[in-house]
Amino acid sequence: MNTELIKQLLEAGVHFGHHVSRWNPKMKKFIFGERSSIYIIDLEKTVDYLNKARDFVKDIASKGEMVLFVGTKRQAQDIILQESQRSGMYYVKDRWLGGTLTNFKTIRNSIKRLEGIETMQKDGTFSAITKKEKAILTKEMDKLKKNLQGIVSMKKMPGALFIVDAKKEDIAVKEARKLGIPIVAIIDTNADPDMIDYPIPANDDAMRSIKLLTGLITDSVVEGKKQFDESNIAELARLQEEEDTKEIKDKEKSEKLVEAIKETSLKDKEEKRIKPVKKKNYKPQFPKSG
Repeated sequence: MNTELIKQLLEAGVHFGHHVSRWNPKMKKFIFGERSSIYIIDLEKTVDYLNKARDFVKDIASKGEMVLFVGTKRQAQDIILQESQRSGMYYVKDRWLGGTLTNFKTIRNSIKRLEGIETMQKDGTFSAITKKEKAILTKEMDKLKKNLQGIVSMKKMPGALFIVDAKKEDIAVKEARKLGIPIVAIIDTNADPDMIDYPIPANDDAMRSIKLLTGLITDSVVEGKKQFDESNIAELARLQEEEDTKEIKDKEKSEKLVEAIKETSLKDKEEKRIKPVKKKNYKPQFPKSG
C-alpha cells in the first residue's frame, strides 16, 4: 500500500464521510467505521479504487478520447476549471444543462448561437444596432458563455465523465449511463456506487479533498494524452519515412526507365548505321510478242 499517498489523503481529510443519518447502505463496503457520528471512509479502499480510475482515464486519453470534467458545487468550480484546462479537456462548472449529452444537437445549436453573437460583436455589427438590442444580445451571450464555455469545442461525445459529487450531479450521471459513457466519480457515503463505473470513495465536500483527487485524476489524463501525442508523432514519422522511401523508389524506377529508353534508342541508331543495304534483284524487261 502506498503509505505516502495514504498520508496525503489523511491530511486532505479525504476519509471524512457524512453524518451517520445521511448514508447509502450500498456504501457500507467502503466505510471503515464512525467517529462522533461521522462515517470514516476506508482509505485503503480509496487508494485501490483511485488507482483503477486513474488507469482507466489514462487509457482513455492515450487513445485520443476526451474526458468531460463535471463539478458545479461551489467548492469544486475553480478546481474543475483549473484541472480541465491543465489537461486540455472539456468541463462543466456552473450548471449542467439538461440534455447536454442526450440532446446534444440542441446544445450544439446553442453553441452556434453563441459563436454567432460573438462574431457580431467582433465584426462591427454591434455598432449598427440600437443600445437596447445590443444589451439583449450581450445578456444572452453572457448566459450562453457561462453555461457552455467548457464544451464549446465538443463536437462529439466524450470518452468518459469525471464527476465531483455524483449525487449532486445526478442528471449528468443519468445521461451518461443512458448513452453508455463510462463515469469516474468522487462519491461520498451518501451516494449510490452502483451508478458509477469507477467510483472513488472519498470526501466530496472539502476543497482540499476535491483538489487532491481531481489533481491526481488530471495527472493520469495528462500522462495518457502525452502517450497519444507521442504515438501520433511516431506514426507521422513512420508515414513520412514510407512516403520518402516510396519517392526514392519511384525516382529510381523512373531513372531506370529513362536509362532503358536511352539504351534502346542508341541500339536502334547503331543497328540502322551498320545495317547493309539490300540490292534489288534486276529483272530484264523483254518486249511482248506480236
